[in-house]
Amino acid sequence: MVIDLYRIFLRYHVSLPVAAGALFVGIPYSISLVAQWMYGWPNKPGYQKYVEALKPRRIYGLTRAVLEMLKYLQYGKLYFQWKSWYKNVHNNKHYVKGITFGRRGNKLDLYHSPSMGQSGSSPVIVFVYGGAWGSGERSMYCLLALQMAKELNAAVVCPDYSTYPKGNVLNMVQDISDSLVWLKEKGRMYNIDTDRIVLIGHSAGAHLCALTTLFLAACAEELAIHSAKQREITSALKGIIGLSGVYNIIDHYQHEKMRGVEYVSTMHKAMDGVENFEYYSPTDMIKKFTEDQLKRVPPVALLHGANDIIVPVESSLRFSEVLTSLSVKVSLYLLPKIDHTEMVTSLMSPDRHFYHTVYSCIKQEYNKFIALF
Repeated sequence: MVIDLYRIFLRYHVSLPVAAGALFVGIPYSISLVAQWMYGWPNKPGYQKYVEALKPRRIYGLTRAVLEMLKYLQYGKLYFQWKSWYKNVHNNKHYVKGITFGRRGNKLDLYHSPSMGQSGSSPVIVFVYGGAWGSGERSMYCLLALQMAKELNAAVVCPDYSTYPKGNVLNMVQDISDSLVWLKEKGRMYNIDTDRIVLIGHSAGAHLCALTTLFLAACAEELAIHSAKQREITSALKGIIGLSGVYNIIDHYQHEKMRGVEYVSTMHKAMDGVENFEYYSPTDMIKKFTEDQLKRVPPVALLHGANDIIVPVESSLRFSEVLTSLSVKVSLYLLPKIDHTEMVTSLMSPDRHFYHTVYSCIKQEYNKFIALF
């Protein structure tokens, strides 16, 4: 009996350190090293990239970020819902799928306004999805576009764009601009009022909405669009609604470093390196605008969830402060209990918990934009 108890005691005390080692060392290092192997090692020369990759702070920060992604499993029902809806040919009456546009042959889907066919043409919303500048596709947002068309009584356009590595941020801005060119040239065929356009974007999509608008307001040569056409599009833009957006790339890079994800993130790659962070930051770009260029910037509404750990709420707060200091019309909504993903998934179905909360803010701003002109 004494010998058996001793063996149990010994086995317990031997296995405890092994279990602790696996839990606090083996698992975190395995998760983070696999993530870095798949998405990118630290940008250091030679063996130093592995030294940087093995730093405990990076290991545990990256492991936490990977484990946080497990909560996306809760959206499994939504995944099957949009997959099924988009493939169902009976839903084609609600939208026109796969319209080719722009210089790179991207495609967009156009969702009809509920009032289509009645007197008068309808305003149009261009929804730009997020995905850290490296993922996403228009089909994922079919339920959102459908509900947005119903809630706002508007046509909704959802364009694809050249996510990294297919393109860099400038290419993405050009693609969003090309979708606006298409709207101006072809929109009336679909009973759309091409002089009433509102941009709505989420996360990286909100960044692209803001950046595209500023490029157009500045008549930037980089867009390779005639300046007269750029001015025509800018005058048709009645407002921007940014949902949980990134507006200062330098600040967001610091946040990624704090989380240990800056090298596996697509952001610095899509920006063509850290030297372009300031150039692609709306908060910095707009500070260099002339008075005439500022007058061409449409009103802005910023929505951000207070529980957002992917893009901190300070991103919208600081952009709002910059816009206010430059006398650009801006509204800011800080929504309690909403995180980064819920801001957009809540817009996909009326049974989502924050559906009415988020749409009430969007409706209020959208109606102001349309009524202003």
